[in-house]
Amino acid sequence: MTEPEGAPAGDLSAEDGKLVTLARGARGRVGAAEGAAVRDETGRTYSGATVALPSLRVSALRLAVAQAVASGARGLEAAVVVRRSPELDPADLDAVRDLGGVDVPVLVVGSDGSVLATLTS
Repeated sequence: MTEPEGAPAGDLSAEDGKLVTLARGARGRVGAAEGAAVRDETGRTYSGATVALPSLRVSALRLAVAQAVASGARGLEAAVVVRRSPELDPADLDAVRDLGGVDVPVLVVGSDGSVLATLTS
């Protein structure tokens, strides 16, 4: 799943393209700073957007991971985050690693669907 930076989402596998679509949709629905989607070990997907309330702040990726956990997922195969810059908070990667183990691919994608970075948990 390693893609060159700037690669269009259309160059991704169908399953990873679905994650990009879900993450972009989650972000767009609420106009959030980020959207994210994850795929669990059985192929089920979960998405979320940044939560920025005065008393609660949760990144989109941590929310998607939390939804997977709350639904009984026991592992992760992949994750996508839609945001403006390629850098992620290390705590986001920690959340992916906590559920998925090491080496889960995390694609960081721009709002246009281009791949900004490919990271691993």
